[in-house]
Amino acid sequence: MKYVIGLDEVGRGSLAGPVVVAAVLIPKGLRIMNYELGIMKDSKKVNSQKREKWFRFFKNHPDVLYTLARVYPKKIDQINISNAANLAALHAYERLVSGIIYKVPDVYLDGGLYLGGGKNRIPAKTVIRGDEKITAIKIASIIAKVSRDKFMARLAKKYPKYNFETHKGYGTKRHIQVIKKFGPLIVHRRSFLRFI
Repeated sequence: MKYVIGLDEVGRGSLAGPVVVAAVLIPKGLRIMNYELGIMKDSKKVNSQKREKWFRFFKNHPDVLYTLARVYPKKIDQINISNAANLAALHAYERLVSGIIYKVPDVYLDGGLYLGGGKNRIPAKTVIRGDEKITAIKIASIIAKVSRDKFMARLAKKYPKYNFETHKGYGTKRHIQVIKKFGPLIVHRRSFLRFI
């Protein structure tokens, strides 16, 4: 049986919290069917309740294996968001393949992600809008989004004034007002706050 890996990230444009990458391994040609949830779509096109149901479905699916990796604000500020997303992608990929014993022929990345650099670059196909086209990337987009949203909900309990449960760390008007009023937290990306 042949397998494919898909990777997707979430949190690239957020002012707070980590960038999260999910790496997903599935059998090539796997068709995902769920009569209750309908057709699987990219995480950005599914409401939060449906995303959560899809997440539970994949978590228990015997043919879906996944890992997650996060890069936190301090490191994002040190190396920039693109390098941080690529670092998270590399970590998620390495964790995933470290536990398998067969050769993975196809690796697909969404958008601008890269795996390694120079001589260490891992061969992968970058697919623009891969989260709409490639099943493994669609699954990765949902797993990454739900996992990051859960992380931001935990931050909301720790820092209730900042309402992370609603904006998930993104630069909404309300979030920017709260930062201006109370100041940034350790979970904020300082390099992203220079322009507010």
